[in-house]
Amino acid sequence: MKYGLISDIHGNLEALTAVLRDIEKQKVDSVHCLGDVVGYGADPARCLKMVKKQCDTVLMGNHDYAAIGVQPYDSFNRAAQAATEWTRQVLDDKSMAIIADFEMERSLDDMYLVHASPYEPEEWHYILTENDADEAFSHLSQNIGFFGHSHIPTIIQEKSDGTTRMQAGHDVSPDRERRYLINIGSVGQPRDNDPRACYVIFDSDEYEIEFHRVEYDIENAQRKMSEARLPSNLISRLSAGT
Repeated sequence: MKYGLISDIHGNLEALTAVLRDIEKQKVDSVHCLGDVVGYGADPARCLKMVKKQCDTVLMGNHDYAAIGVQPYDSFNRAAQAATEWTRQVLDDKSMAIIADFEMERSLDDMYLVHASPYEPEEWHYILTENDADEAFSHLSQNIGFFGHSHIPTIIQEKSDGTTRMQAGHDVSPDRERRYLINIGSVGQPRDNDPRACYVIFDSDEYEIEFHRVEYDIENAQRKMSEARLPSNLISRLSAGT
């Protein structure tokens, strides 16, 4: 099976459209979204409709959770709070119902999908350090866990001595005798100094992982965010990839 894996769209319709168009060329068997469809960007409702139509799985992200009022967002930074408040105002009941149907986690073909971490998925823990990875691995029963949340493409390998190795995301053929945590990066707001949208293809037969970067119309996405009066730093960071 060939899986297309996307995450952290954050209301960026231009990026999502470009990525789904690119995925279609790759002739995948199914597409799965790892959460945070909304938040930050100017097209949350249209992004929700698109993932509902084209993705076989859509998981819950912390911004999705906040948008439907399940989770308070006072822990968000000021820009994220403002974007969440705006998002909640523009989403109608149909959009809210789409989010309410999102799953928290999913296991497929000996792989595990989650937005943040296998460890307490609803607490939205980041996996940024070796200690974070150790905690996540202790709650991962599959060989490979795919996640998003930090917007930074990363490969984390559990070594034979129990230690972990963290690397920037790159194409890899995993060792079937090892376990891996793979951050698939962000479609709508990359933060690895590359403004291009990021997604992953996992071929479970060939056991290969490919990271794909896709150009999209950043200026138009920024223009719409500006018209919506979303925070300026959320707008400017799209072109910087930070």
